[in-house]
Amino acid sequence: MKTIPNLAANVWRKSSYSNGGDANCVEVSDGFPGAVPVRDSKNPSGGALLIPTDAWSAFIAGVKDGRLG
Repeated sequence: MKTIPNLAANVWRKSSYSNGGDANCVEVSDGFPGAVPVRDSKNPSGGALLIPTDAWSAFIAGVKDGRLG
């Protein structure tokens, strides 16, 4: 059985491209071993996805070099 981590105390951040507005954004949290917690900024109590760090790194690289649109 897997233990579900309590992420309520985590510090969450949005991209600087969100301009602090009410746009549709995701938030991420640092310091979680082996994964990057990701959640919907408009529904912070709705849960989070734990993305493995290698998959998150590949996603960010794809965004930066334009492979993802």
